[in-house]
Amino acid sequence: MASFVIRRIFALGFVLLFAVSLTFVLLRKAPGNPFSLSEKNATPEAIRQQEFKYNLDGPIWTQCVRYLGLMKKNHGAYSGLLQGDFSPCLKYKDREVGELIKQTLPVSATLGAIAFMIATSVGICLGCNAAVNQHRWIDRASMLGALFAVSIPTFVIAPAAILVFALKLNWLPVGGLNGWSSLILPSIVLSLPFIGYISRLTRTSMLEALTQDFVRTAKAKGVSNARVFYIHTLRVGILPVISYLGPLAASLLTGGLIVESIFSLPGMGGFFVNSVLNRDVFLCCGTVVIYCSLLVIMNLLVDISYTWLDRRIKVS
Repeated sequence: MASFVIRRIFALGFVLLFAVSLTFVLLRKAPGNPFSLSEKNATPEAIRQQEFKYNLDGPIWTQCVRYLGLMKKNHGAYSGLLQGDFSPCLKYKDREVGELIKQTLPVSATLGAIAFMIATSVGICLGCNAAVNQHRWIDRASMLGALFAVSIPTFVIAPAAILVFALKLNWLPVGGLNGWSSLILPSIVLSLPFIGYISRLTRTSMLEALTQDFVRTAKAKGVSNARVFYIHTLRVGILPVISYLGPLAASLLTGGLIVESIFSLPGMGGFFVNSVLNRDVFLCCGTVVIYCSLLVIMNLLVDISYTWLDRRIKVS
């Protein structure tokens, strides 16, 4: 197990290096220039000076290597991403990418963590109840609710939730970040589609697990239905759900762009989209580093949890 974890952590560096390099090249190859977009009257000479200042002159591969910190920059330093330098923002002058990430990541991570806990707990409970009560009204009601949660877009649910719970009932704040109460409604809205996905996946996997031979053997030995379900069946039936939770956690922890925008939350989502629109390659690559790191780490935790949930699975 220890050697497996070490190899995965070592591979994380290569995954991040490839993802950041690909993002850098694609964004620099995209039409538009960050300096001409920020200053409409910029002359070609002024643009070249700005590119030289931010080490974005020369061939694309040279720019990328400089950004990673593998080649000396125009001012003779080796500082770069590998040295922990996220570089300055091209759109937001006098602001560092690392500074923006430190300010926005806690908001997105908190929102995503609350939504993750809501989605997993409610989704698994609904899926398990639906599997136990197959073809009954609980099963039909749960799956119908899951279908609605998946089908209705977030940008429709969010304004409706604001209208009902914030404006009509006055239970929760309309938007902004003013304490924990400001995150309750956005977290619920963000988690709703994933509750639908998790509940449907849990129901399907649990129904399949209930038909396995070890379930019939346990019942034949006189084991109670509750013990068979929660001790034996759930450990196996939950595995497909655990696989889905890895990328889900990474996605939710980086926040939801639409939810953050509607509820006026200062998270990472808005900065990431604006970095693409403004061709701010440094800010875009910085957010990609955060997202890829979370994705790889969550997938690693999923693989480790497999061995605990199902003893038949071995990591190597």
